Amino acid sequence: MLTASTEDLLRRHAPQVLGALVRRYGHFDAAEDAVQEALLAAARQWPDAGVPDNPRGWLIKVASRRLVDTLRSDDARRRREEADAALTPRDAFTAPPGESRAPCEDDTLTLLYLCCHPELTPAAQVALTLRAVGGLTTAEIARAHLAPEPTMAQRISRAKQRVRGVRFRRPEDWRERLPAVLQILYLIFNEGYTATSGPQLQRADLAREAIRLTRAVRALLPGDSEVAGLLALMLLTDARRAARTDAAGELVRLDEQDRTLWDRAEIDEGVALVALALPRGPVGPYQLQAAIAALHDEAASAEDTDWPQILALYDLLVRVVPEGEAMAALGRAVAVAMVHGPEAGLTETDKLADALGGHHRLAAVRGHLLELAGDRDAARAAYQEAAGGTLSRPEQRYLQLRAARLG
Repeated sequence: MLTASTEDLLRRHAPQVLGALVRRYGHFDAAEDAVQEALLAAARQWPDAGVPDNPRGWLIKVASRRLVDTLRSDDARRRREEADAALTPRDAFTAPPGESRAPCEDDTLTLLYLCCHPELTPAAQVALTLRAVGGLTTAEIARAHLAPEPTMAQRISRAKQRVRGVRFRRPEDWRERLPAVLQILYLIFNEGYTATSGPQLQRADLAREAIRLTRAVRALLPGDSEVAGLLALMLLTDARRAARTDAAGELVRLDEQDRTLWDRAEIDEGVALVALALPRGPVGPYQLQAAIAALHDEAASAEDTDWPQILALYDLLVRVVPEGEAMAALGRAVAVAMVHGPEAGLTETDKLADALGGHHRLAAVRGHLLELAGDRDAARAAYQEAAGGTLSRPEQRYLQLRAARLG
């Protein structure tokens, strides 16, 4: 039986092995199947034989043999596949003629770029990233999105078809594309931290996977401040996970959470990353959001929260986020209310009616601010509107309970 550390080792190496095979042989689908067979072989053999000294090399060797056997079976391509078969596994990381050889670890980032190809829809990018880079099964991805497994399998298959023929290398405009990669990782994290629909408030496995992948990107780009900012934001947010629900599994609002349940190790790491990232050149949205999260996490109680500083950070955030990013403005509206009073915050939410009209989060924030302002009837109506607009059952119950408490 595999130990937890060995399972983690396999998951960590899987995208690097897949990247090596796709780089050398192409054939994304066949390469992925070969990697899965190599992982299964490791799961069978390593518990008895022990983990090899070079586990990644072992996996590449086994996966390469499986892939070559598959490619050889196609008679129409026999000539090319026999030429490929003459290559030894150690050549898997050798760049094609005319290209410089990149370290094997770069394959994880290159694979992320492939999965986040601009011709794919965001939904397809997320699914393909979870499958190829995250190592999740199609069934696991389908459960995370509350979609039938055949539907998710088709989505992933179409995504693979779309990227077929795309040369496996870091694109020349990789710096310009990095924000898209980070956005996909953040989407995966958010879906894990607060599921958009279904019976569960959160999917801890998805959140952890997003953190793991962001750590991998940071290992490849240690000097990038926005990568550090995204990792810090994830850690500082995930640190509150244990306190987000009560003993009955019901949602607990941030200012009502038991802060002794927060993960201090994640908070300390996140705060250190923020301190490291902020002084490095231009400040981006992930750094600012992480700094806001750090102020929340470092406060001993809700009353001790430094709301004026949070408002100042939100003032910066709404200037640097892409035009039309209304969720940052909604967060700022809450900070305005905490500094200048609920009426001032409600005035700010009125400005977001066009951008967020009908979104349950706008109605939920308005309900909270109306409750603070003492308008119980309007607050109850806003909570009820918000409850009707979310597909998350835990959020529905929470919002319905808030409405019921107001009579």
